[in-house]
Amino acid sequence: MNELNSEKAIGVFDSGLGGISVVRAIINLLPHEHLIYFGDTARVPYGSKSEETVIRFSHQISSFLKEKQVKMIVVACNTASAVALESLQKNFSIPIVGVIEPGSEAAVKVSKHKRIGVIGTASTIRSGAYRTAIRSLDPDIEVIDQSCPLLVPLVEEDWPHDGVVRQVLESYLSTFQEHKPDALILGCTHYPYLKSIIQEVMGPSVRLVDSGEEVATRVQRTLAEMNLLNPESGDPGKHKFYVSDFPQKFEEIASRFLGRPLENLFKVELEVLESYK
Repeated sequence: MNELNSEKAIGVFDSGLGGISVVRAIINLLPHEHLIYFGDTARVPYGSKSEETVIRFSHQISSFLKEKQVKMIVVACNTASAVALESLQKNFSIPIVGVIEPGSEAAVKVSKHKRIGVIGTASTIRSGAYRTAIRSLDPDIEVIDQSCPLLVPLVEEDWPHDGVVRQVLESYLSTFQEHKPDALILGCTHYPYLKSIIQEVMGPSVRLVDSGEEVATRVQRTLAEMNLLNPESGDPGKHKFYVSDFPQKFEEIASRFLGRPLENLFKVELEVLESYK
């Protein structure tokens, strides 16, 4: 029996390493919480997989995290949040939060003119998950979305923010020139690393919504409501990172995303992962 208590870790998973931005936001807001991160690097990307497959992968990882006795699970992957969150919440007894609802709620709150932009990967935009979430909160809001498939590799390769990155962003974000939104959701966990240049291209009147930061706030609120926040009198949280494969440069990129050296990194064999239901 996984008895919940405040000293247990928060589990976070993503299809790869983009979810490290969510980990960073949680660490910044809740420095005393322990975290266990799982990046499914052997089976990334999820966006090209069927819904059934994404749900199966998400259940396997959640079962792995639950075995580590986490007190909560954060689905840091936009695709898994769009497709698998409801199934996970029905099948697991611990609180599970995704990235789409917190980001949508924040955008609705800050949008004064009822025009919200969303940028994300092709699969996230195709799913319509942000559009659905926003419209469920306020059906009068106009949602303009744009897929930006080149941004993830540009972030992971750490391209300088002038030159090519700016040109690519200007091309993608030109979609918003005619009906300019007053809020723009960064609907991919890689995009916060481009926040400053996205703000420059969009202009100061557009409020950027970082789903990672909004998820961290939701985590804090949920744990507080359940009396599960780790006491702030303790030591800083300890963090473990698990991956299903060691891709080239993973540690280097993840350390850069996290803003500190990556310690306690472990590999989980796919056969072990696939034994979970």
